[in-house]
Amino acid sequence: GRLRQQLGGTVTVEVDAAPSIDLAQIMANMRQQYEAMADKYREEAKQRFEKQTEEWNVEITTNTQQLESNRNEITDRRRILQSLEIELQSERSLKINTENAVAEIEARYGVVLAQIQASIVNVEAQLLQLREDMERQSSEYNILLDIKVQLEAEIATYRHLLEGEDTRSLEEIAKREEAEREKNKVRKIKTVVQEMVDGKVVSSQVRETEEKI
Repeated sequence: GRLRQQLGGTVTVEVDAAPSIDLAQIMANMRQQYEAMADKYREEAKQRFEKQTEEWNVEITTNTQQLESNRNEITDRRRILQSLEIELQSERSLKINTENAVAEIEARYGVVLAQIQASIVNVEAQLLQLREDMERQSSEYNILLDIKVQLEAEIATYRHLLEGEDTRSLEEIAKREEAEREKNKVRKIKTVVQEMVDGKVVSSQVRETEEKI
């Protein structure tokens, strides 16, 4: 308030009353300020939320694309793995079939070789028997030829003795008989001809020839 004093006979006192307070206006102002602040905070929060939401959407999109890419890569790798497994199974089957074929070929040729070996042993045995037979027959032939020559010589001797020829003539006759014996010597040759089919002897022939020694 304001106080005035006047001197000079009378005293006049004036008191200015304080202005009245408008609470309604104050509350309205405060409400307006709070609402403005609330609007400001709300707008800032909305902007932050929208910005954060946008960032999240971008991140979700990126992650979704990455996830899809990873899913496609996994699918491709599974397809490649299945292809490799099929190829591996095929190679294993080929390996087993090849091993079986090799084993079958080895078994077949083992049987053939055994048959050939048995045939060789058989032919060698036959050749040995033929050689022994030829040697025996040659020995028998020579013995018989010697006996024949001796008999012929004895017959000639007796004949010449009966005819009165001398010993010299007998020696000449013996020499002639010996020369004739040597002249008539022959060698017998036997040839074995065998026909083989699949390692087995199906036919066998023995051919015998003679040649003079």
